[in-house]
Amino acid sequence: MRPYLLRTCLLYAAILLGIAGPAHAWELVGTKQLELRTPDGTSIPIGTVTFTPGPDATRFAVTLDRTKFKDFFLSMREFKCVDGPEVQCHVPYPYANPGTVRPGDFTWLEHALLFLYKAPADYGAKLSNGLYYALQKTEDGLIGRPMAVDLNDIAAPPLDPSVPPFDQAARADIVPGARWIEALVIR
Repeated sequence: MRPYLLRTCLLYAAILLGIAGPAHAWELVGTKQLELRTPDGTSIPIGTVTFTPGPDATRFAVTLDRTKFKDFFLSMREFKCVDGPEVQCHVPYPYANPGTVRPGDFTWLEHALLFLYKAPADYGAKLSNGLYYALQKTEDGLIGRPMAVDLNDIAAPPLDPSVPPFDQAARADIVPGARWIEALVIR
């Protein structure tokens, strides 16, 4: 049998047996799981993100599963937090934004997924302990690594609401392993 014919037959057989097939890259379409991932590989599902493609951009809607969070009253304000070796609390972005993403630009989604962290024994919330998950698209979804931000920077409305305030200059790298949650995953 000729080599190209043999390869073709083997490929068809693999497709029929479910061993191989055309690969489909992960897309920003439909409802996806939102998880926090710890260094030991534990995934903590915290909600969903629904993506709706449009002509110019893809709209997103984040829905947190409130049953996965504990209520913490910190600094005279209620926060929804995930409790573990470190407490990580969601901080909703407080200003109007387009709620859209574009290929390679997940900035507004990243702003919808702001958190702060604190030690379980700490009293109150320190907005200077902000976490910004910079998202990267992979074949399996979006993975965000934590970066440090000062959430005090959004205490007042931005001068231009069309520009996300936490640009690259407002973020700082975090040493890998320094935080209890090592990644935010959308898949």
